[in-house]
Amino acid sequence: MTKHKTVTIEQTSSAIGRHHAQRETLRGLGLDKIGRRSSLEDTPAVRGMIAKVAHLVRVVDGH
Repeated sequence: MTKHKTVTIEQTSSAIGRHHAQRETLRGLGLDKIGRRSSLEDTPAVRGMIAKVAHLVRVVDGH
């Protein structure tokens, strides 16, 4: 059994006034309010989503 790497992200800015696609990306990452954190499997798809909203989130932990 292999242990999957995870990445924890925190929302640092509001999605109000942002493009619909950015709001949906935050929702897809499991974030909906400033200060919320979400731990997800570290995959290229998740990294791409984080890059798309990098100005709204920060990576807290990535192991």
